[in-house]
Amino acid sequence: MANHKSALKRMRQNERRRLRNKSMRTHTKTAVKSVRQAAAEGSAELVLEKLNSAKSIICKAAQKGALHKRTAARKVSRLTKLANKIST
Repeated sequence: MANHKSALKRMRQNERRRLRNKSMRTHTKTAVKSVRQAAAEGSAELVLEKLNSAKSIICKAAQKGALHKRTAARKVSRLTKLANKIST
């Protein structure tokens, strides 16, 4: 347990950030999963709709620091590649 006021404050901040990051990562995983499920069904329109939503969620998570920017770019790239494959 922390003894100093500053250490106690840092613990509170870290806990809030941990919960926020966990929520954002979970939301990101769900968005990616929905795009992949739509691709498995084969509906090009639905895939593009889900892809746009997922891109927004992933980029926002990267901006907030829940995901590394290169991890976010890789996820978006792979999903876009999948969507292009389905739409052709």
